Amino acid sequence: MPTWKDKLVQEVLRMILNAYYEPQFSHYSHGFRPERGCHTALETVRKTWTGTKWFIEGDIAQYFDTINHDVLMNIIGKHIDDGRVLRLLKGLLEAGYMEDWKFNRTYSGTPQGGVISPILSNIYLNEFDQWMKKTLIPEYTQGKKRRTHLPYARVNNKLSDMGKAGETEGVKALIKERRKHPSVDPHDPNYRRLFYIRYADDFLCGFAGTREEAEEIKQTIKVWMQDNLKLTLSDEKTLITHATKEAAKFLGYEVATQIVQDKLDVRGRRATNGNISLRVPAKVIEDKCAKYMRRGKIVHRAELRHETDFSIILKYQQEYRGIVQYYLLAPNVCWFQRLQRVMKISLLKTLANKYKSTSRKMLRKYEATVVMPDGKTLKCLQVKVTREGKDPLVAQFGGIALERKENIALKDDAQMPPWLLNGRNEILKRMLANECELCGSKKNIQVHHIRKMADLKKKGQRERPAWMEAMVAMKRKTLVVCRECHTNIHAGRPTSAK
Repeated sequence: MPTWKDKLVQEVLRMILNAYYEPQFSHYSHGFRPERGCHTALETVRKTWTGTKWFIEGDIAQYFDTINHDVLMNIIGKHIDDGRVLRLLKGLLEAGYMEDWKFNRTYSGTPQGGVISPILSNIYLNEFDQWMKKTLIPEYTQGKKRRTHLPYARVNNKLSDMGKAGETEGVKALIKERRKHPSVDPHDPNYRRLFYIRYADDFLCGFAGTREEAEEIKQTIKVWMQDNLKLTLSDEKTLITHATKEAAKFLGYEVATQIVQDKLDVRGRRATNGNISLRVPAKVIEDKCAKYMRRGKIVHRAELRHETDFSIILKYQQEYRGIVQYYLLAPNVCWFQRLQRVMKISLLKTLANKYKSTSRKMLRKYEATVVMPDGKTLKCLQVKVTREGKDPLVAQFGGIALERKENIALKDDAQMPPWLLNGRNEILKRMLANECELCGSKKNIQVHHIRKMADLKKKGQRERPAWMEAMVAMKRKTLVVCRECHTNIHAGRPTSAK
């Protein structure tokens, strides 16, 4: 990790490089850029990749560790003539690192944890973006539109003749027959389209053509990257996927081309065929639910028993909201009803464990109803903390409509409570509360510190003491305690509980 002074220098360099390179970056790049992100990349795929037949999933093996310093400096040197800036950048890249008080040289890669790494990675792969735009995409783009599919045309002509003759018998059967055929030839040899999108070191190509040509594109990309950028594509993760029979993986979503013959628009035409669908993978739901389950049963989280009810509900909501809002582009976002149910039961069991009560009683105590902007009502769990002369603080779990959204803001601060957005330090907030986080006492409040989180790991102990469990749960190196609890911590004695 760079020192504070190095981070300051890197930030100044980042601002300079960003001001110069940002207008030159390709519109295919969405990673580490202002007003762009995962959702803008996914929305571009959904809206513009209609008719894709093959997906080429690209993944660069150990990208940030294998960036070639000489290649990177040559790329930057084409545009920046100031030798002082170039020497400073080269020094940052080759500074080396200390591990166990032993110096190690850096032969490749960008500074790990450095603020300048994202912009350097984008400058490096911008060469690939420009090559895709100017060379490979034009090479595999042919024709203005596909030719008419003959079986479809025959049925269509027959329907037209029947309409002119005034015949009505058998029309419905022919219309159903026509829907079995695509209106344009999916195997038209004179029509080709190649699409491309990139987020950091992950990229996705969509291709309308043959499997052989898709393999050829993959091999061409692999050779170009090795020859020009000294990078290697991961063979395990660089896959070719049939767009209609399987789903490609990109930025956590499943990406597939839809074929549905019986879904019609208001004009009676097939409205879905060829469109791109972004779906929630079933494994995402399973993995998230597994966090709140043991041996197939939903369990409480014992490490949160020292938190306030407000903090417990808020923590569950933050975890739930984070995953759900990321997948709101998916039409099957309703699958998160299962995760909501599992987390709600786990939350109720956590509160019940804290008060030695039952989940049913906790449900009656905290159940509430919220009204959505569209007028719908949703049930949730809610707790309010009253404040003298101010509006109460409200924490709730649930209250998020599981409906697909067309556009998602990259940063939605409007949904965050105002008190979470202020600049006041967390330790200061807890000190101002003037309450021991272990026993609830308000006398002789002090702060217990540890050197690092690794000190909380079990070292031959059967069970961690309560104060350790509290710090592990909150992921903090400080704990606000009363003098009695502080003395007991240092003496190795049990502390009191709220």
